[in-house]
Amino acid sequence: MTTALPQAVRRSLEKTFGIRRLRGGQAEVIARVLEGRDTLAVMPTGAGKSLCYQLPALHLDGRTVVVSPLIALMKDQADKLDEAGVAAEALHSALPAGEERAALQRLAEDEQGIVFTTPERLADADFLATLQSAKVGLLVVDEAHCISQWGHDFRPAFLQIGEAAKALGSPPVLALTATATPQVIEDIRRQLRRPRLEVVNTGVYRPNLVMQVVQATSEDEKDRRLDEALSRAEGSGIVYTATVKAAQAVHARLLAAGESVALYHGKLRAAERHAAQDRFMNGEVRLMVATNAFGMGIDKPDIRFVLHYQMPGKLEAYLQEAGRAGRDGDKADCLLLFHRKDRQVQQFFLAHAHPGEADLAAVHGALTTAGGPLTLAALAEALPGFTPGRLQSVLTRLRDAGRVRTDRQRRWRSVGREPLDAPALQALVVEQQEQDEHDREALERMVFYAQTGWCRWRVLLDWFGEAPPFEQHCGHCDNCLRPPVVPAEPGDTDRPATEAPAVPRFAAGDSVVVPRHGDGRVLSVAGDEVEVVFPDGQARRFVADYVRRSA
Repeated sequence: MTTALPQAVRRSLEKTFGIRRLRGGQAEVIARVLEGRDTLAVMPTGAGKSLCYQLPALHLDGRTVVVSPLIALMKDQADKLDEAGVAAEALHSALPAGEERAALQRLAEDEQGIVFTTPERLADADFLATLQSAKVGLLVVDEAHCISQWGHDFRPAFLQIGEAAKALGSPPVLALTATATPQVIEDIRRQLRRPRLEVVNTGVYRPNLVMQVVQATSEDEKDRRLDEALSRAEGSGIVYTATVKAAQAVHARLLAAGESVALYHGKLRAAERHAAQDRFMNGEVRLMVATNAFGMGIDKPDIRFVLHYQMPGKLEAYLQEAGRAGRDGDKADCLLLFHRKDRQVQQFFLAHAHPGEADLAAVHGALTTAGGPLTLAALAEALPGFTPGRLQSVLTRLRDAGRVRTDRQRRWRSVGREPLDAPALQALVVEQQEQDEHDREALERMVFYAQTGWCRWRVLLDWFGEAPPFEQHCGHCDNCLRPPVVPAEPGDTDRPATEAPAVPRFAAGDSVVVPRHGDGRVLSVAGDEVEVVFPDGQARRFVADYVRRSA
């Protein structure tokens, strides 16, 4: 059923943006925004999420404030809106002082339009006061998965958006992301303090993406496999690595081999990153070798392939990065080069991901001895060993435990004057164990995806809690196109692994646990597919490897 939009909105769509027809999900999201309903839009890369706030902004009473982690993207979008005749400002840390003063002056004089900013800037009391000078009709949180510690690209600064929304008069919220598991969706609701946030999920499935994995037994073999893949690939593409060191090594090797390639990672200077991005976007170079610092918000529709030299730690991250291929809807290849040692890289990251007792004690101790509230900058100066992200992560843990709080000026203070004793610290760390277990489970699902003989799209959709739009085989992953073969028994012929006979691991009535879904009971078993019913009466099917017996 097609959602009908007001005629005036339809006219703006065609006159301002030159678009006659909306894509799937866009009309529904736009209609909800116009009605003032809090909405989370989960739409794949290239589905046109930006239009879901740009079009309503022309018809809402008040400003539309867009919070994004991507300075380059917000500048690009603001420039394009200006060309289309839509008032737009981008305020961020990279803006020259003169341009910033002019932009703030325009904000003070104009009560409409779109304002792009970063979560860090939104936390600034003076800037927040400027936004409060006029009504905010809509607050947009782009890349909303960044707000969730269950997500794949958590940004601590996003945790302050809920407080900022309240200070701006609690306008309707539109959150946007390309991928979100049910757990991430619930966390977005909690962090934004919008329990009734409605979800429009158009699904992560993209039939134009051919998902493939190549196994490598050594780094030398992985390099050979990469060379083979690049020699076959047509058009432009991205090669992702998990570490800066690997990105530098791959870039140097490809450059020496005569490849047209640029390099992008977070340790480069901003000017170097921008130059590399520009060269890739305008077609000056064919390949971009990068860490996950590159790609979010990249609007290059003709990327024909994304190769992962090292796997990320979560399927959400993998699909978000692989999904940057084929935004034009044409066929594109997504290849993961899997070496078992890559798992150790992600395990190292997990071991250092969350604050320990020493971090919690240091930050809480600095606040209890300060003699008054401290800004984040002052606290960072008092604790020079902490990066801003690490510091914000510790403060969030302490805030959620009721040990610290912020005032109206966004200054932090401890609750009480007593330091955290050993039992209290241990209790805070124990609370972190659920997060640690989730991250370990996510890594195991990533490894399972890399090693499975089953339909890869089916494994991905299972993780996101989505039913596949096909029966057994997607028809465009390597395991469906070229089913792996298991060794034949004496007197038997080769059989695809997906059809290999096996002793059923479950029977009807078995009590089981399904990650992220909880306890359930087996209804039926068909091959390697298990149907499970949950306490709320909902029944779902899962790949058997995804299901565990209850303890």
